[in-house]
Order: sequence, then C-alpha cells, then structure tokens
Amino acid sequence: MVTGAAAGIGRAIALALAREGTNLCLLDVDAARLATVAEEVQTFGVEVLTTVCDLANHSAVGASLELLRNKWDRLDILINNAGLAFFGPTHTMSAEQLDRLMAVNLTAPLQLIRELLPSLLAQEESHIVNVCSILGLVTMKRTAGYQASKFGLVGFSGALRAEYGHAGLGVTALCPGFVRTAMIENLPGMVRPVVPAWAFTSAERVAARTITAIRRNQGLVVIGPSARVFWWLMRLSPPLVGWFNRERRRRGRKTCVGAKLPLQGPATTEQVPGD
Repeated sequence: MVTGAAAGIGRAIALALAREGTNLCLLDVDAARLATVAEEVQTFGVEVLTTVCDLANHSAVGASLELLRNKWDRLDILINNAGLAFFGPTHTMSAEQLDRLMAVNLTAPLQLIRELLPSLLAQEESHIVNVCSILGLVTMKRTAGYQASKFGLVGFSGALRAEYGHAGLGVTALCPGFVRTAMIENLPGMVRPVVPAWAFTSAERVAARTITAIRRNQGLVVIGPSARVFWWLMRLSPPLVGWFNRERRRRGRKTCVGAKLPLQGPATTEQVPGD
C-alpha cells in the first residue's frame, strides 16, 4: 500500500515497487492523477487496486482499508508517503490548517499502521516505510507545524522498530531533503524558496533508496546532499544550526530556511504527494 501515490515521491515509489513485481494498493486524494499512475504501474504486469481517499477523514481511511481487506488477504509493505505542508509564520496558521496538517501527516499514518499491524505481523517478513523529511530531524523556521508532525513520525517509527523488530517487521523512517515535487515546485501565493541546484535530489532517487531500505531493513535513511549536511551539522553542533537560522532571519534573505511568505490565507497549506 502506497499513500499519496498520484505524483512525486509516491508515484516514483509505486513504479519502483511495480518493477520488483509487487502488487499495489494506491491511495490519493487526486482521482485523475491516481488513475494515470495506475495505468503506468499496470504496464509492469502487476495487480493494482486504487482508492481515492482524503487521509484527513478518519472514516474515509477506514473505508479504504476495508476495500483492501475485501480484495486481498495479506499485506507485506506499507508506505506512508502523503503529506501536507505549511510555510509561513507559525502564529498565522489557523486552527483548521494545523488540524488538517497533523491529521494527514501524523494521525493518518498512525491509524493505518495501527489497523494494519495484525496483517503485517502475520507475515514472516513485512515492512513499514514512513516518509518523514529532513525536517523531522533538523529544526528550521517557518515550518513549525510541519516539523511537529515529522518529528512525531520519526519518533513513532523508531518506537515501532524497537517494539516489533524481533517479530520480523522492519520499519524505516525515510528523511529526504529537497525533492523536485509539488512541495517545492508549486507553492501557490507564496515566494518560492531559493534553493541551489546541488541541494536537490530526485523522486526517483528517493524511490531507489526506499527499495534498498526495505531490502536491508534500515531504520533511518537520510537522502540528498543538503539533508545530510544539515543532519550532520545538527548532530555535531545544534547551536551552530540555531545561529545559522537566526542570522538568515536577521538579514532578511529569501533562502531555503527563511523565505518571506504571506502571513495569511489558505494557500499556505497545500496537499502534496510527499516530501
């Protein structure tokens, strides 16, 4: 099962799994693009089940799981990829925006994992991949709500791995940096962050590392040059990262860690197919 499968990282992971001969259940809120991805996946000769689902809706998630159970009698791999982002000063985030972001980014993965654990544990080997983000490991400004959800997902992944690793269940927290997906390319009504070309990695690269992480049962995978730089800086010298963020704010530079964004409006929250 792959959530947020209609584009970006989710689509790339779905195609990578299909190349491995994996039958797929694909979830997304975008019905048209989901159908297109399903057609692409079917060219590899695998079985594909699709369900249009708003992950912020607890009942809709339950209905999608019921559809899966009625179709298949087992599940081997769960990829929690779908996500929402909010860019801007935290005090301008509405209660509705925060609630929806947390529902999609954290509550939905927890619900999916909790309800699917019996099926996953029934297999000799199974795996959960939670697409988290480097912002689940490193602190930056103007993304506090998003970071709260991703830090939570990283922590939940580690706890699951500690609890069920002996039972043949692998758990991976996947933490990519900047990826050319809707998260970066389509920021409606906002100043686009200035990110150097070297800092990006591709959705296909993330998908390839996902396959490797499943095969090797890796617990934490940081992907991309910028992500690894920030992660090591945060581990070696958290005060240096704090100083870096403060200096960027003081100078008012429009950078990847401090873009000047609008203060209000629903356009600051965007549903995306991953990170």
